[in-house]
Amino acid sequence: MADALEVASLQAGLPEVLTGALDAPVRWVHVSDSDRVAALLDGGELLLTTGAGWPGDAAALGTLVDELADADLAGIVLELGTRFAVVPPPLVAACRSRDLALVSLEREVKFVTVTEEVHRRIIAGQVEALQERQRLHELFTALSLRGAPVEVVVQETARALRAPVVLEDLAHEVVVADTAGLADAEVLTDWPGHSRRLPPEWTRVPVAARGTRWGELVALPGPPHPAGPATVLEQAATALALSRLADGEGAWSRLRAEGLIAAVLGERFATVADLEARLESSGFPVHGRSLYVTVTSDAPVARDDVHTARRSAREFGENVRGSSPAVQNLADVRTLSADVDGERILLMSLPSGSRPDPHLAERGSGAVSDPASSASELLAMIPVVRRLARQAGPGALLRVADRPLTRLAAELSGDHRLQEHSTRLLAPLIRHDDATGGDLLRVLRAVVAHPGNRTAAAAASHLSRSVFYQRLALIADLLDADLDDGETLSALHLALLAHGR
Repeated sequence: MADALEVASLQAGLPEVLTGALDAPVRWVHVSDSDRVAALLDGGELLLTTGAGWPGDAAALGTLVDELADADLAGIVLELGTRFAVVPPPLVAACRSRDLALVSLEREVKFVTVTEEVHRRIIAGQVEALQERQRLHELFTALSLRGAPVEVVVQETARALRAPVVLEDLAHEVVVADTAGLADAEVLTDWPGHSRRLPPEWTRVPVAARGTRWGELVALPGPPHPAGPATVLEQAATALALSRLADGEGAWSRLRAEGLIAAVLGERFATVADLEARLESSGFPVHGRSLYVTVTSDAPVARDDVHTARRSAREFGENVRGSSPAVQNLADVRTLSADVDGERILLMSLPSGSRPDPHLAERGSGAVSDPASSASELLAMIPVVRRLARQAGPGALLRVADRPLTRLAAELSGDHRLQEHSTRLLAPLIRHDDATGGDLLRVLRAVVAHPGNRTAAAAASHLSRSVFYQRLALIADLLDADLDDGETLSALHLALLAHGR
């Protein structure tokens, strides 16, 4: 209706909108002065009339408006001067009660000209819709043929609609989302999920093929699209279904886990609220939970496998001396895992107060965090765990709680004073190793890792005792330090942690 009123021939009649919204689609234009015109309509018409054959009493006008509204009329344009000098108040009241658009024209216009102009716009819109459908078909066909990732298909769908688009699985958890420039928290917080109470203005289509359904593609409201949002989603859903057939089972779970962990590690979010919304909507609860991160280097991490996590956590609870029901009751466990730069990252969300099995990572070398109660705490814990994991010996899974100095070094890693401390203490050893290809830093690491046990330190250095003690003497001389002094060892340990390699 709004577009139709913009044509020059109608504007010449000084149109005045009296009732109703102007967002009703106009399928065609019909000209009639008959009071029986409703029987001739198919729905979606814009009625141009002078009202010459219309009744004048309120009851009859109300009946006429009811008939027109029941025929799904888009709106009425009433030209004044032939039958009515002014718009009858009963007609206005009846149209308002049925939310039917009523527009009056103060000046006479050529209805044939109006019809031509509006029909020209309608046909142009239909041609544009056909062209857009063809463009979309070519776009998503090309994406399918070259095996474009799921996130690219969703991104292109959001670009086409200029609106947020979300791919969710059968559990109604978000696999991939493109928020079209909006904040993640604005789109994904309290995502409908299991409630499935999507607002009526949202559009959704299933992602399915060969009788198997994997999820739904959902589009939030956006600007009008020539082909309609449902058509865009249907084309995209076909591309996603072909991708799913090619990738096989578990593809979406891996994609979700890898995407979320990449966002966490790379801080690919504007605010913590955005990250929390992404995690929660993807089925990884954050609020009111105990959150853990495990980093390992030499054992396969169980992929997003809730059953494995539950089983391992239950076994851990049974083996903990004096374990409480909070430890043992771990039916509600969610995990995310991915391989990143040679490390295997496992995020866990457990019921509040619960503890994970330290061997969830299949007894690999690495580290496990303290419990975090928020996404902010989890983010702060990750660099600490990654740093600690690099120090773990074969088969050892270290706990952050048992390594307070490592945690301190990680938390202060951005402080220039810590780096200056490390450089000042270790510079003589670094220069020596660089000049001679020596191993003094490695020996010093073994010493601080086994304070008070030089036999274990020598073994960790892979040196004979005599050579090991020669190295200790050289280190002490270069640093002019007493390696038996506890404070000195602590300072050197902190310097080594800050040095990082």
